[in-house]
Amino acid sequence: MATDIRKPAVTPAAAPVEDESKWGRVTTPRTLLSRALSVPLALGFTVFLPFFVAAQSGAGARDAAFWLQLLLAMYAGARLSAMVLTSRRKLLQGSFWLFVYMAMGVAPLAQAVLGQVPTPVVGPRSDLTVAVGLVLLGCTAFDVGVLLARHRPTGRAGGSQKEARPVMAHRRRLQLLTVIAFMCSAAFIMKLGGPSVFFSSRQEIIAGIEEAGVSNGDGQAGQALLRGFGTVPALLALLLYTRWLITSKFARRKVSVIVTWAALAGLNLIVNNPISNPRYWFLTVMFALLFTVFPVSAAMYRVALSMAVVIALLVFPFADRFRYDEKNYKPVETTSFLEPMALKDYDQVGMFANTITYSNSGPGHFYGRQLAGSIFFAVPRSVWPGKPRDTGVMVGTWMGTVNTNLSSPIWAELWIDFGPLGMGAGLLGMGYAAARVDRRYAKRATRRSPPGSLISVVVPLVAGYSFILLRGPLLQASGRVAIAAMCLALVATYRTDKGTTLR
Repeated sequence: MATDIRKPAVTPAAAPVEDESKWGRVTTPRTLLSRALSVPLALGFTVFLPFFVAAQSGAGARDAAFWLQLLLAMYAGARLSAMVLTSRRKLLQGSFWLFVYMAMGVAPLAQAVLGQVPTPVVGPRSDLTVAVGLVLLGCTAFDVGVLLARHRPTGRAGGSQKEARPVMAHRRRLQLLTVIAFMCSAAFIMKLGGPSVFFSSRQEIIAGIEEAGVSNGDGQAGQALLRGFGTVPALLALLLYTRWLITSKFARRKVSVIVTWAALAGLNLIVNNPISNPRYWFLTVMFALLFTVFPVSAAMYRVALSMAVVIALLVFPFADRFRYDEKNYKPVETTSFLEPMALKDYDQVGMFANTITYSNSGPGHFYGRQLAGSIFFAVPRSVWPGKPRDTGVMVGTWMGTVNTNLSSPIWAELWIDFGPLGMGAGLLGMGYAAARVDRRYAKRATRRSPPGSLISVVVPLVAGYSFILLRGPLLQASGRVAIAAMCLALVATYRTDKGTTLR
């Protein structure tokens, strides 16, 4: 198998930038498609949809916060259009602007028009204006980071060929990860009472976790670890086997590989289905699978980003059908397509405003304390009595809300720790890192890249999970990140030769 892959694997490395444009069969239709879609898509995302929402009647005030929100929606729409129409696949940047456009742009604009919010904004209107302005500042800083990455010196072609890269080179490590995935998921299933619980409702899952005693004491960390070990290894093993099957004729001829993939697919249908998991996690699963199966399809990339806007508008607000059981489920009754966005889920801008109000009420900034709590999420409170709670819970408790499972977008997480300058610097660094990773992904995730190329699996997974990281709180999102890192460390080997692959 290794012999079959190594020879063609060196070809794209000789001219990585030109590899995408060399496929003449794809370039011409792609260019024509870009020209045909560019004007209506850009106008639709940037002008038509924001102004259509803003033109609706409602009780909201047309003040500075409203106009800043309209500007933010248009800015994010322009950047999302650029991501859809780009000649390269920019998964991390595309997912960032997709989140900003819907969760920080159009949905809060609908809330501003109607004067309704899913979570109360307890502070003065000026705090909401500041929050929207800071989101705009953070988006601008993200773009500055992208520009800095673009102008990074690239005259190290000779040295880059010898750069050590993480690859999946040993089949036994992948098999070990698969065994761990089945063991962890089986323990998760049995802990909650069997597979049937995963096809009932998320409320039943939460009740099962509470009955298992995981929510006692440091419940957030316990739940994160239980859910993480039960879902993440299974998903990663499926992605790695999917990548292997797609890129290797040898794997497709091995009955054992196909049977293992089918078993992993069945396992993921249980632990990672949309019924028992939050919508953002299932979005992560679908994003990761989609771009693992279609790593080089520009059409699929564009369709995914474009259709995601439609899904976020029409499907996402109604997709909590399985959050509650039959007795507690209350269907949305509305005559306006704006109301579901105003009343469901999209509380990110409002919670940022509440975080500003909370900070101004006395606590001030924490100078890294909240971030430290997210990084060391697994440390029990018995060892660290002063361990901070996640930002959404902390602000929600201060607000006096019954439900403290509230979002805390990355803008709020950075701002409450480091202030506006730290927030801007953090988002600038995120933009720089996203652009660098996207560039490497576009060069290496090709049809000829070896099955063991981990970047072809990791980047789609990170792109999907970025919706959870951007929404926050970071403490709740940290568990799965740490578990995924451990799983990847198990299968990864750093090699300098381009042809290294499974064997």
